[in-house]
Amino acid sequence: MSAADFAGKKRIYADPDFRAAFGERALRGGVAARWDVTAISWSPADPSLTERTVADVAAERGVHPVDVALDVALASDLEARFRMAIMNTDEAVVGELLNHPATILGLSDAGAHASQLCDACFSTHLLGHWVRERGVLGLEQAVAMLTSRPADLLGLRERGRLAAGLAADVTIFDPTTVGCSPLRRVHDLPAGADRLVSDATGIRAVVVNGIVVRAEGRDVLDAEGPLPGCVLRGGQDTRRTSQ
Repeated sequence: MSAADFAGKKRIYADPDFRAAFGERALRGGVAARWDVTAISWSPADPSLTERTVADVAAERGVHPVDVALDVALASDLEARFRMAIMNTDEAVVGELLNHPATILGLSDAGAHASQLCDACFSTHLLGHWVRERGVLGLEQAVAMLTSRPADLLGLRERGRLAAGLAADVTIFDPTTVGCSPLRRVHDLPAGADRLVSDATGIRAVVVNGIVVRAEGRDVLDAEGPLPGCVLRGGQDTRRTSQ
């Protein structure tokens, strides 16, 4: 059997000897053994499996996690997708990291893997999970981690604080309900391409430079019209430096 073609991959994944070898390799640890943090992020053949971990489904079915992963893949003609956290899965340790004075929040990837992961909800997750539900951070501490601390680190002038003379960039939220929804998949990119999104909850309004741009879950301004935001270059407001 060859993995050089699509049909060859399917034959290999269905082969009992391959599955046994895969399972044996998983016993040695490493990435192949972390089924408890491996989620079925998309299961077109059985949507009920979406966002469930491979380990949970395996326990429910009474089979090895390797069989679950490969069966789900084969049932979807290899269209199924899986998501695995590779670090910071121990919430006790993450709580310590969040309280360390050297920790700065952020994310990257610039949307390069929009169909595979979505971390855009990290801010509302912080406020909902780590502040309200877990009590690991105080509300003021968390807000500072999302505003003034990154602004200071990145040299974003006149940003990150509410004070006279600074840009009035404000997010108004309800601390008793703020949070984020589970990930869901939408097909709104060019040619119907898909991406993962998470909906924010508990956000009352978003204000940019003193102008409300979003309120009660709806855009207030026309996205095709003039907008109050601007590009910051070298941490400075481009509208001011160009004058």
